[in-house]
Amino acid sequence: MIIENDKNTVKTIKTVGNDFSEISFDEIKEDQEIALNVILKSKPEIVFINLDSANINFLEFLFDMIQCIEDKPYFITLSASKEKAFDSYKYDFSDFLLKPLSELSIRKSILKYQKKHSQKPVETICLKSYKDYQYLNVDDILYLRADNNTTDFYMADGRIIGAYKTLKVFENSLPQTFLRIHKSYIVNVNRISRIHYGKSICLINNEYKIPFTKTFIKNIDIINANLSKDALITLN
Repeated sequence: MIIENDKNTVKTIKTVGNDFSEISFDEIKEDQEIALNVILKSKPEIVFINLDSANINFLEFLFDMIQCIEDKPYFITLSASKEKAFDSYKYDFSDFLLKPLSELSIRKSILKYQKKHSQKPVETICLKSYKDYQYLNVDDILYLRADNNTTDFYMADGRIIGAYKTLKVFENSLPQTFLRIHKSYIVNVNRISRIHYGKSICLINNEYKIPFTKTFIKNIDIINANLSKDALITLN
């Protein structure tokens, strides 16, 4: 949504917006009641708004909006004054652009929005048995356990799903977040809650004790290093 009376500003924003096939813009005049009503009705993801507008009480506008919707849009404020950048920060808006607008500044602002709101695609694997196709979300897999020439998938919801392939097949095809730590086990690194070197055990979801062996100690060290790096704080 573009809340702006200046036609040149609106035209410049729409020109850049045309380069983003997934984005379309609606133009709204600087009228507080109309703008608020359209936001509540259509729930736009991005709102360009003129911070110099005399027709909008921004504190009241934001208060009314927050009272009615859970997630406010990504507000990109526009002003002819650098001093208004502080107001943009005060109102907790997402970005500030100085008029007259350039195509580059608009493009950068939209790309920042896309980067911030990009969603990780859901990864699945398909287990096929004759005419039966079963799809598993890899994030829901806790670990894999070898059972002779078959493999059991242990899922977060408690299910155990069998596959007629060896553990080696899955070791070579699963994402990098899965590592082999034992001849019989592959674990989801993101599900590890504890590594006990003394007992040679990994704890999955604070519940499942999975053994590891010296043969795969390098993988254990990699897991430990990555988890320690991402930890907020490490205490000895």
